[in-house]
Order: sequence, then structure tokens, then C-alpha cells
Amino acid sequence: MKTPRTIVVGITGGIAAYKAVNIVRAFVLNGDSVHVVATPAALRFVGKPTLEAISRNPVHTDLYEGVAEVRHVAIGQGADLIVVAPATANSIAKLAAGLADDLLGNTILASTAPLVIAPAMHTEMWNNPATVANIAVLRSRGITIVGPGVGRLTGTDSGAGRMEEPDTIVAVALAVLDRATPAGEAAASAVPDLAGRRVLISAGGTREPLDPVRFLGNRSSGMQGVALAQAALARGARVTFVAANLEVPVPTSITTVLVGSALEMHEAMTRAAETAEVIIMAAAVADYRPRSVQVGKIKKEDVGDTLMLELVKNPDILADLAAERRPGQLIIGFAAETETDADRLLALGRAKITRKGCDFLVVNRVGKDAGFGTERNTVTVLDRRGVIVNEVSGSKMSVANCILDLIG
Repeated sequence: MKTPRTIVVGITGGIAAYKAVNIVRAFVLNGDSVHVVATPAALRFVGKPTLEAISRNPVHTDLYEGVAEVRHVAIGQGADLIVVAPATANSIAKLAAGLADDLLGNTILASTAPLVIAPAMHTEMWNNPATVANIAVLRSRGITIVGPGVGRLTGTDSGAGRMEEPDTIVAVALAVLDRATPAGEAAASAVPDLAGRRVLISAGGTREPLDPVRFLGNRSSGMQGVALAQAALARGARVTFVAANLEVPVPTSITTVLVGSALEMHEAMTRAAETAEVIIMAAAVADYRPRSVQVGKIKKEDVGDTLMLELVKNPDILADLAAERRPGQLIIGFAAETETDADRLLALGRAKITRKGCDFLVVNRVGKDAGFGTERNTVTVLDRRGVIVNEVSGSKMSVANCILDLIG
């Protein structure tokens, strides 16, 4: 049975505070013990009864409550993770300065747990030099910043500063928590292991058009690639994400290049690889494409009972990236196979990494009920000699973190 982890959710006084309810709920449904520390201003946007009902714990807000139990220190000492969402410009400034004039500030200063914050404010405030400097200070201390996104703000305004969506915040926070050091160790405040590393990730399934309405494609949803991008972001990486026809949302804080076909992905990956230190080729790329694309819709009345398609081979993106790599560039490929026999699956993986020339190959079995479109994944990781370096089965986020552990 899973041991509940203690997560403190700090809520500060911004209109996005209403979204914190869904963050709290997600952690509770994940089996964690959630304690909300809200500023007085936050409770003007969302009510204490709502937060207590969802968290299943009392909500704390007053610095001078629970003095006998030293609550202003005890909450932080008992936390495995602290998430502040929304984090207003004011609260970010206080965090950067180390101020503790309220219960949330005291809780954070008294804790050695990892800290994740989700900024939310108007664009002008986000771009203000003071906020820019404060965010830089927090990043330098190893604090994980999620977002903000770009979109509709309060009133008629729109732009950067919108709080990232709750699902994304929770996914990043859980990735940080999964990698946290055991309680009592102070290493959680260290700089994230991928801080500043330039990581290029592809995801999704390419589609090769037959005509304006039809295409040849595959069943990849892009879930594993999105998990990789979220986990890399949580670990401090500068992520570029090349996405083909995803069925899942991508955090707006991640630099994303949208593509459709294999040729488009080849061009985008080749261009982005020029500045990447690490490349993870998680996309499912079509091996072939139609030689010609019809201008109008193919009609069965015109074709008859049999339709003949002539296909030509697409470029091998992974092999090309490996062949053209810069010195020191790390390349991780994926091999999606339907083979059910473990030995034969392993043989296919070993043959493929020899052909592709990448540093590591993530081999996973796919099918109607496995790999594509599922919440979990089972993979075997091979190095360039064909030696098994890891075997992982679990959520796609946990698999993502195991893959990112390959980055030295």
C-alpha cells in the first residue's frame, strides 16, 4: 500500500486561486496527504470551507494560530513537497528576499522540502525587471518554476502571465517529488540536475497525407513525449518540444514546434538539433509516405473496388541525427515493437540501435492495449553495445524520469 506523502499547497492572493482547488484535489486523489496554507488575501478569492472539504484537512492561514505546537515551523518541517499556486508577483518577491511575515513565508523558510511555484500575474508584472530578477534568484536556488502560460488574463487582457493549468502543475510537482531526497536530507535545495541543459524532445505520431482529408498515420498519442518534456522542465532543462498530432495538451511554458508529417519533423528536428545538448526521439514516425498527394478528395466512384497506393521511404530521422551529431551530443531513440516474445524483442532492439547509431535505445512493446494511448509504459533501455542498462514499468512520468537519468 502506498505511503501517503505530505504535500503543502500554498495559495496566495490572485484570481487564479480558484484553480488551486483542482490542484489540491489531484494530490488527494493521488493518495497524498494535503495541507493548505492560504494567505488572507487568497481567502478573498476562494473560501476556506471549500479548501477544507477538498483537502480533508484544516486550512491554516494565521501566523499566530497553533502557537503552542509551533505550527509556523511544524508545517514546513513535516512537508515532503511545497507547491505555491498561484504565486503572485508579491509572493515571489517575498520568497526571493526570504521574508516571513505570514504563515506561508514561515512554512517555506522552515522547510527543506522541494519547492514548486506556479506564477500568475499580468504580463507587465511578469516582464517587470524586478520580477525577472526575483525569478532568476529562485531558479538559482533550485526552486522549480512552472509556467506561466500565455493566454486570457483578468478582464480583457491577454498575454504571458496566465497560471499554468492544474494538471501540468501537478505532473511537474509529482515528478519533482519522485526525485526528492529522503526526508531530513537538505539536498532538496540543490540546483536541479538538468539546470540549463538544452534538451530537444520529439513526440506524437506523424501523418502522411493521401489527399486533403485522409492520411496514413499511427496510434501514438504523444503521452510519453509530453511526460518527458514535463519531467525535463521540472529538472531545470531548457526544453524544445517538436510535436506531431498530439492527443494530450502540452504545457504552454515549453517551447513547442508543431509539425504534421515525417518530412516536417525531419526539418524541425535537424534545425533544433544544432543547439541541443540532448536529443530524445520519442515520436512515432511513419516509415513511408505516398509518392503523390491528390489535390482533391479521392472518391470511390472514380477509383473502383481497388485503390493502389505507391509509397516511398521517409528519411530516417534518428539515424540522420546520430550521423550528424556534434561532439558531446547525447542521442536517445525509441523503438516501438509489437513482438511479444521478450528475447526476440530484445534482439530487435539490439539490431536497431546498431543501425541507428544512437547512444541509448528505449525499447517498448506497443499494441492495441499497450504503449500507445495508455497511462503506463514498460520499457527496456539498451546502450550502444546492446547491453540492458535499465528496465522500467510504471506511469509514463516515472518512465520519463528514468530515461532522463541517462543524461550525465
